[in-house]
Amino acid sequence: MHVIRGLHNCRKSHQNGVLTIGNFDGLHLGHQKMLEQLRDEAKRLDAHRLLMTFEPLPREFFARGKCTTARLMNRAEKIRTLNAFAPAIRPEHLLILNFNQALADMSAATFIEKILVDKLKINAVIIGDDFRFGCDRQGDFKLLQQYGDRHRFAVTSIQSHCLENQRVSSSLIREALADDQLSQADNMLGRAYTICGHVCHGDKRGRSIGFPTANIHLRRAETPLKGVYSVTMHSQKYGDIAGIANLGRRPTVGGERIQLEVHLFDFDASLYGDRVCVSFQHKIRDEKKFDSFDDLKTQIKIDCEQARQLLTHSH
Repeated sequence: MHVIRGLHNCRKSHQNGVLTIGNFDGLHLGHQKMLEQLRDEAKRLDAHRLLMTFEPLPREFFARGKCTTARLMNRAEKIRTLNAFAPAIRPEHLLILNFNQALADMSAATFIEKILVDKLKINAVIIGDDFRFGCDRQGDFKLLQQYGDRHRFAVTSIQSHCLENQRVSSSLIREALADDQLSQADNMLGRAYTICGHVCHGDKRGRSIGFPTANIHLRRAETPLKGVYSVTMHSQKYGDIAGIANLGRRPTVGGERIQLEVHLFDFDASLYGDRVCVSFQHKIRDEKKFDSFDDLKTQIKIDCEQARQLLTHSH
């Protein structure tokens, strides 16, 4: 998959494709259905597949740095997840548009004319049934159809994907994760919820109490999960390793920013600098502040035993 960062990097070879547009936060089963539709339409028209998304997400841009809903995945995770999909549904091109004031102010008609028609010369566009675009979200399926008739590109809207009569959506997955309904979130995602990042040096406090941790650098201010979890960490070098993770602000040591720390079972190799992915399997407990390091150490022993049992019984 070729990643195109910004409209200015679009080349002639990126034109005349079949396009889908959206935030694609989580790349859940509903998004995967769209990618299947994209594949079918591209096959029908003998054209390449192009997925357009935005950085930051529009809601993040409009929040202007104020606290916003935690996204399910950052840009690097989105690229990694798309690349991990089967070639049958993986788009050939991922176009990441910088969502800035100019794009926020752009009318829906201008977005179609300048970007979809003039720049990308699209053959077809596929959107979700709730998709809105342009200034004040004035653009919709009907408007795209009008321009499609004029400029000869096909427009397809696909119905939301439902599981047990419930529409699969990024916000519903966030709610499930926040409510500790991990299996419900996993069913909608089609895989375990995962956070990726590079292992960096921490303050080595875990090591001092007999529980060394891999500290994973998080490129985000908020996460949809918080607490202590049984996890599986994937490293390209070592494969899948079972462990326990704390995701939060570490109140016992007066931490302020969110950190992900993973203690791996029966593992002592160095992971510094490696890119790893942590899949959350079971919620063990919420974060809490302990009166002393001894109390924390006692609780971690209990947590580790519980995590081992949960991971053993789920495999």
